Amino acid sequence: MTTIRPSMYFVQTWGCQMNERDSEIIAGMLDEMGMKQAVAPEEADLMVLNTCCVREKAEQKVYARIGELVKNKKANPDIFIVVCGCMVQQKGVPEHIARRFPEVNLILGTHNLYRLPELLKTAGNKGVLIEVLEDRPESFPDTLPVQTNKLKAKVNISFGCNNFCSYCIVPYVRGREVSRKPEAIIGEITHLAENGCKEVLLLGQNVNSYGNDNENYPDFSDLLLQVAAVEGIRRIRFMTSHPKGFSDKLIDTIAGCEKVCNHVHLPVQAGSTGVLKAMNRGYTRDQYLSLVERIKKNIPGVSLTSDIIVGFPGEKEEDFQNTLDLIRQVRFDSAYTFMYSPRRGTRAASLEDPVSPEVKRERLDRLMEVQNEISLELNREYVGRTVEVLLENRSERKDGRIVYSGRTCTNKIVSVENGENKDLMGQFVQVQITEAKTWSLKGRLV
Repeated sequence: MTTIRPSMYFVQTWGCQMNERDSEIIAGMLDEMGMKQAVAPEEADLMVLNTCCVREKAEQKVYARIGELVKNKKANPDIFIVVCGCMVQQKGVPEHIARRFPEVNLILGTHNLYRLPELLKTAGNKGVLIEVLEDRPESFPDTLPVQTNKLKAKVNISFGCNNFCSYCIVPYVRGREVSRKPEAIIGEITHLAENGCKEVLLLGQNVNSYGNDNENYPDFSDLLLQVAAVEGIRRIRFMTSHPKGFSDKLIDTIAGCEKVCNHVHLPVQAGSTGVLKAMNRGYTRDQYLSLVERIKKNIPGVSLTSDIIVGFPGEKEEDFQNTLDLIRQVRFDSAYTFMYSPRRGTRAASLEDPVSPEVKRERLDRLMEVQNEISLELNREYVGRTVEVLLENRSERKDGRIVYSGRTCTNKIVSVENGENKDLMGQFVQVQITEAKTWSLKGRLV
């Protein structure tokens, strides 16, 4: 076996914010080992693929990417390939990857990600080292190194999920829900703030059930207030909320705490009570609409976003029309929309699926058309208003113009020109909105 030397690494990520957060932890661990982060994958001799398995398309992309790296490795044997993340937690997948791509060096699961530095020292270029655990061990560290020089940062507050929605693979690859110690969360956020972080995104598969597994922990509402007390943090976001258990106390906390952004991502998944029951979502259509009504009534100016699946097994045209009707009633600012994708190992994968791919595609197109109209209408309401924007990206156009972009408290993307050529990165600025598009806004500095 050869020992990997400190070198250049590149992490490629598929999937949700939780996977993105894991990739930040991976980068932090590799930095501590003395490695440098490559700007482009071609510069790296350590490639880490952090995978997703929520949809089949993501898995296909991963296999294609591994194939590309294997070809590169034949020309450059020093390339070290690591495959980790949710995809390899599925039964039989690590062994399949090892058989199909014996050039891969290390396959690592989600439950022992913290062992990456140690395993890199023992894995070599002879055979595939596989270490995938079925459950999250008690020895999993509550705090892991992350890159701290960030304007915005993601912070885990819990791991895993107890909901077992019938279409979802997450509980099987991420494990049962475990809340992180509140002192570890606050300690990490304090450290981030001391290093210039101004906005945090609290992450969990279901953030509003934080603390349910430990009576000594605060509930999610009280945790938000503890985070708000950290000096230097200006904005607090969270993702994802489950409509089941979204309490009136949480609504009041969002409304009453200035630092908590008035944006709620509230996945509905379907607008038919029958489909929601088959999905094991734990609420009805009417209960969801009632919750939305309370949120809008008590949080002025709140923006709502959602996830929606079309073509769930057995979905009839009437069910789909109920979803369209719900979208028109709620008027989401935006929505992530998907065609149902069966996942091996979930309960829904065994259901008869009479909905053809053509019908699913046609329904998705209709849904997106309705949602895009609503998104544009809501964005147009911003024209003429002045909003606060945290500028987080900077680009220079060919004609020399400097353009910044950032987000409002309601999570709207705003671009603005800086005619004075001052460095505004990381600043909160007042912007008057002059133009609205479906997915973004344009404005001028006030």
